[in-house]
Amino acid sequence: MKRTFAVALVAGAIAVTGALPALAQDDMSAEGKTVTLMVGVKGDPFYISMECGAREAAEAAGMSLDVQGPDRFDVILQNPMLDAVAASAPDALLVAPNDRTASAGPLANMQENGTTVVLVDTIVDDPTIGVSRIATDNFLGGVKAAEALDVLGLEAGDKVLVISTNPGVSSVDARVDGFNEKAAELGYELVAETQYSNNEASVAAQIISAQLQADPDLAGVFATNLFTAQGVSTGVRQAGAEDVQVVGFDAGPDQVLQLQAGDVQALVAQQPFTIGQMGIEQAVAALTGGEVTPEIQTESTVVTMDNIDDPEVNKFLYKSDC
Repeated sequence: MKRTFAVALVAGAIAVTGALPALAQDDMSAEGKTVTLMVGVKGDPFYISMECGAREAAEAAGMSLDVQGPDRFDVILQNPMLDAVAASAPDALLVAPNDRTASAGPLANMQENGTTVVLVDTIVDDPTIGVSRIATDNFLGGVKAAEALDVLGLEAGDKVLVISTNPGVSSVDARVDGFNEKAAELGYELVAETQYSNNEASVAAQIISAQLQADPDLAGVFATNLFTAQGVSTGVRQAGAEDVQVVGFDAGPDQVLQLQAGDVQALVAQQPFTIGQMGIEQAVAALTGGEVTPEIQTESTVVTMDNIDDPEVNKFLYKSDC
């Protein structure tokens, strides 16, 4: 029996580790400064929403913003783009690194050459890179995904599967860890190690189709990002597995349509617009001698058909353009 989903909203929907600075300082200005936003992948509504937030804040600060990103979430594609950006020497770089370790080299070089680096969404392991790191509390987001399956009716002993993007990506790795910890607490049975879609919906669809053949009694799936959730919902629908409960991470337009169609039962929505705004704010603080907050974590909100029309939930749905 499925239960009605109730969502507790955090006031302001933001959890931070320190006070945020104002956009401008009394003694200096960011007017005319240049900033590049390097997203994880082009065309993803999460990063489009982040761009919208960054554009609004950059305009308010009088900065010029250039936005770039690879066609796939792939460090082999992103690193040459970072090297090209380094040649233009922007005053600041907001970047979602595609790999915890392999992305570190180009970013360290940019920092050494005077570009202020702010990490947004994802991070690198080298703690010296980035004056500020701004991201969703992804571990907590994974916990919320497991709790959502519980509210949707899963019980101890039910079989679940996690499908993620690629190993070595800080954000989704943390979501998997949070989900697995809470799933174990709730008594779910993980039918396999985390599967990886390479951030391609078609691959995620193939993975879930094969898993449903091996485990026709699979009860729940956690898909850790937008494209993975798209593929999982497609595979579940094509298999006619109506009883499988799918929780996706992110709330892009296509995922909202899947939620409304009943192909996905819950979405964990992040706050990319806010992350983009904060990224510019921290860059401005660093460039103007203001107070920089080294780490900021934003909250996430579980979206279901029970609450999607609530203005306090609906405002977190992602944008397809600015």
